[in-house]
Amino acid sequence: MSIDRVVMAFAGGVIVLTVGLALFAGLTWTLWITAFVGLNLTQAAFTGFCPLAIVLKRVGVRPGMAFH
Repeated sequence: MSIDRVVMAFAGGVIVLTVGLALFAGLTWTLWITAFVGLNLTQAAFTGFCPLAIVLKRVGVRPGMAFH
């Protein structure tokens, strides 16, 4: 998988996990994590800066089209 797909899969997984925790475990504070992930994805779309992409590049994940 490329960095782009790993970033999307990680963000999607965190969002699903935190919304599930808020709904089923009553941990509504986890929605702040969901908001943070959403804001980070939005800023990455406009700026091209993504901290997770930098980490993945350093560990050798194949670059994609969005984050080089």
